[in-house]
Amino acid sequence: MTAKELKNKYFSFFKERGHSIIPSASLIPENDPSVLFTTAGMHPLVPFLLGETHPAGKRLVDVQVCLRTDDIDEVGDTSHHTFFEMLGNWSLGDYWKEESLSWSYEFLTKELDLDPHRLWVTCFAGDKDAPKDTEAETVWRKLGIPEEKIFFYGKKDNWWGPAGETGPCGPDSEIFYDTSSKTHGSDCKPGDNCGRFFEIWNNVFMQYNKTGEGKFEPLSQKNVDTGMGVERATAIVQGLNDNFHVKDLWGEIISSIEEITKSKYKENEKAHRIIADHIRAATFVIAEGIIPSNKERGYVLRRLIRRAVRFGRILGVNKAFTADISKWVVESYSSDYPLISEKQDVIYAVLTEEEEKFGASIGRGLKEVEKTKTLDGKTAFFLYETYGFPLELSEEIARERGQRVEKKAFEEEFNKHKNLSRTASAGMFRGGLADRSEETTKLHTATHLLHASLRKVLGNNVQQKGSNITSERLRFDFSHNSKLSEKEVKNIEKLINDVIKNDLPVSFETKTYEEAIKEGSLAFFGEKYGDKVKVYSVGDSKGKWFSKEVCGGPHVTRTGEIGHVRINKQEKIGSGLVRVYVTLGKLT
Repeated sequence: MTAKELKNKYFSFFKERGHSIIPSASLIPENDPSVLFTTAGMHPLVPFLLGETHPAGKRLVDVQVCLRTDDIDEVGDTSHHTFFEMLGNWSLGDYWKEESLSWSYEFLTKELDLDPHRLWVTCFAGDKDAPKDTEAETVWRKLGIPEEKIFFYGKKDNWWGPAGETGPCGPDSEIFYDTSSKTHGSDCKPGDNCGRFFEIWNNVFMQYNKTGEGKFEPLSQKNVDTGMGVERATAIVQGLNDNFHVKDLWGEIISSIEEITKSKYKENEKAHRIIADHIRAATFVIAEGIIPSNKERGYVLRRLIRRAVRFGRILGVNKAFTADISKWVVESYSSDYPLISEKQDVIYAVLTEEEEKFGASIGRGLKEVEKTKTLDGKTAFFLYETYGFPLELSEEIARERGQRVEKKAFEEEFNKHKNLSRTASAGMFRGGLADRSEETTKLHTATHLLHASLRKVLGNNVQQKGSNITSERLRFDFSHNSKLSEKEVKNIEKLINDVIKNDLPVSFETKTYEEAIKEGSLAFFGEKYGDKVKVYSVGDSKGKWFSKEVCGGPHVTRTGEIGHVRINKQEKIGSGLVRVYVTLGKLT
């Protein structure tokens, strides 16, 4: 069974059980500063998990493109990836644990024909915040999973969320596949990372809301959120113990790496996996309009590209090669994700330019080495972090000098950096759509007024390219060739504040995407929307509207609730892109 066949079988199975198929959302979270990238299928659905009505109904199924870099240093083994596809089925206040777990078991054993005797599961053990999940255990026992194959773990292993400091969360039950076919005689258990068990599916039961005071209160709407990684599931179905052996996902990509590097995968597995994974991820990120930089998403992209190039150099490649490998990523994925095909010329150009910059950076690093008397572990990390200098290259130069790079000192510095990075990443989980505070809701509605006003003042060439909302301010990116003049800023502010003073109603209707576009609704993420969408309108009771836009919410009910809008700052952030920062004050 190929990955594509697996996805189609999954969609058919859940469609037969009343689920609506929804498209993958963007890798760049819309209006959400809590994460740099979409890291899980639930991120685009946060408003609906918190009670907003989804236009496609209460039962949903999708495959979501995701990007995670917290495990980037694990990439190189058989199963870790930065970019991946996540299959998910969702219940928004509808079915619960018995249906969810039973369907998961049925799909794995009947549709994928996996041996039920090789399935093991884990459940939440319970603590002071929530009881032991005996409900999930009971369902598994009824389905035939024996007691010795059911394990209970704490929050670290069997609890999901919240995505930020507050919000929906709850226990989960994970399904593992025993790759050894042994049923007894081993101390290895699911979750041990011993190599015997592969986690294949996770069923999350969002039944609590974590408050600002740290309390876990029962949710009025209980949700089911499941996730199954396409790469890992396909490998298991094909009887493989290495995700990168899945031919329809990686075959051409790995072959191109072998040809370019003149090295065999089986002799250089780690390097080949890192190059393949990172260039696949970079291809999708560039297609979303991100370019390499030293900040936020651009920094992640730069790190992915440069890490791939470093391992290419280790394998002896001294010319630009990432664009050639990216062509096979486009070839492999464009039928499911047309965006990467549409943006392929930009993708190849960005990859090549970054490789050339990295080459120059390596050159500067070599000059720095010439000034250094002692090439020790700490210096090696400085060269690695500042110039992207591979540790192996530092070690080689040190040997030529009769010196030695102490790996322990390098690793200590590396771990300090990694911990700082993880702390910074954790700090991203604040605000966003998960934060439905009064201020955030006001700013979310203000985004619509700002977008409409920009188009009225500057022309319909203006299109939203991204936004970032916290409880303190709104950041909005849009297409325009130059920064706003002082007069344009004043005109835009006046338009917005006049609408607020007029206290216009804010309402929504559920329509087909085609109906929304036909009546003039703004929607610049067309390929990311489902058949049914929510259209929010700002206007009077006579049907005249100031703004009409496809969006998921949350919003105020009348514009008078927003307060006075002020554009505080603006900057040019790239070719044809401008960013403005907006804050709210008291209505004057």
